[in-house]
Amino acid sequence: MKASQAAVTVAEVTSSQWGLVTAAQARMHGVTRLDLSRLASAGHLVRLAHGVYKHAGVPSDDFEDLRAAWLSTDPERLAAERLSDGPEGVVVSGPSAAHLHALGDLPADQHEFTTSRRRQTQRGELRYRQRSLSDRDVTIRAGLPVTTVERTIADLVEAHTDRSLVADVLGDAARKTTIDVNVLGDLLAPLADSNGLRRGDGASLCRRLLESARLDPDSLIQRIARSAAYATLAETARKVENIG
Repeated sequence: MKASQAAVTVAEVTSSQWGLVTAAQARMHGVTRLDLSRLASAGHLVRLAHGVYKHAGVPSDDFEDLRAAWLSTDPERLAAERLSDGPEGVVVSGPSAAHLHALGDLPADQHEFTTSRRRQTQRGELRYRQRSLSDRDVTIRAGLPVTTVERTIADLVEAHTDRSLVADVLGDAARKTTIDVNVLGDLLAPLADSNGLRRGDGASLCRRLLESARLDPDSLIQRIARSAAYATLAETARKVENIG
């Protein structure tokens, strides 16, 4: 393929997924690895990760490497198609999820993903966790499927992350968003006995974490109630306005 044609073809793919393209995606559009190498040598592409390239004209951001890693976990499929996988797909989790939510200051030497099926890799920068997630465990942030704040915190506890680091994540979450302490307690319930509490007592473990983060559980619950009430009132107002 001529260089000009290869550049146009690659640009069409990168335009829909953060300026990135995988070698597998390019190949499916008739662009070979040699074509990609030539485009990179000419300064049109930048190699980010194993088999993943970025359009040189696209600015970098804090999640560039994470996006490249996520694309590489299922390299033939486009990002837009993969987002429909929901909890059955490859989901950003653990410290990587905390980073994506902009919570805490956890080491980010590996990109962690949760999958419903066991996966292994020889790439040191990737780590897979096997778990069956539900719809309530997964959200979308910065265009990537990621565990919710509550699921992320529970995963960090399960992984025996330093309590002070978890407290930092929880504290940031309380300041930046609304944490559902009831959901968090449910997710922590299987971890209660391994943390020195009565089996299934996720509420006590949740309270302990909140205290470590110097947060008042009761005030958080009241804030959630106020937010829920406001949302109900807002929805009612919209319905009334539509009727009128």
